Amino acid sequence: MHTDQVRQAYASVAELYIELFGTRQKVHADDLAFIGRHLAGRPGTVFDLGCGPGHITDYLRSLGVDATGIDLVPEFIAHARAAHPSGSYQLGSMEDLAAANHSISGILAWGSLIHLPPQDLDGVLAEFRRVMAPAGTLVLALFVGDEVDAFDHKVVTAYRWPVDEFSQRLARAGFTEVERLQRPSEGAHRPHAAIAAIATER
Repeated sequence: MHTDQVRQAYASVAELYIELFGTRQKVHADDLAFIGRHLAGRPGTVFDLGCGPGHITDYLRSLGVDATGIDLVPEFIAHARAAHPSGSYQLGSMEDLAAANHSISGILAWGSLIHLPPQDLDGVLAEFRRVMAPAGTLVLALFVGDEVDAFDHKVVTAYRWPVDEFSQRLARAGFTEVERLQRPSEGAHRPHAAIAAIATER
């Protein structure tokens, strides 16, 4: 039910979302640099999970990354394919990735975990770890708070996390943090963090 709610909520505002956020120019320069620093130059396939309108997938491809955008929302995938016809975009869910074990060299989950109920996070991170090749890179962004709690996001309920606690969840799933970027609230933008982590041997 959670997945259906997120899909329906974003589908209902897809046109407005694309207009407000659907270009590379709408992404903070520091965020693009962080993403590029950890995912550019990686051999093999990189999944952009929750790719939305596809603009960051396209940015990765401009850096030479073999990036595939995956999203729940048909309206986003249709837009991405039309706006970036040379790209690769698929409907799908991060909870059940269509990839073999240890076959993906990188995953970008840029704000796409924010709607995930905390009790479901470990299962999704385990799925990320299942498909990730040895020493593969995970890059993600999240909203930051003093404790794990839900808030009324403009589209559908989202969650804030203390960054250290989120990093501990990553470690438990088999990822080691290698860099962190934090930015306080700016105008209408909530406090935000980005984490890059490497899949570690078990």
